[in-house]
Amino acid sequence: MMGWAVWQVGKRVAQQKAKSAVPKVDAEKRRPNKAAVAAGIAAVAGVLLFWRKKAGEQPPAPEPPPE
Repeated sequence: MMGWAVWQVGKRVAQQKAKSAVPKVDAEKRRPNKAAVAAGIAAVAGVLLFWRKKAGEQPPAPEPPPE
């Protein structure tokens, strides 16, 4: 029973922390705040850099058969 209670309290605390970590939307402008925009741009840039690096890799050349 104590484990169940600890689990329930832990879930509630985790939900509150997650809600507080999400950037808020400015009520007047109805746009995400600057931190959310910067995080989105950084995520897109990271994906593009990773994708570009993976696209540039070439498979190793096949070795000639032994004679």
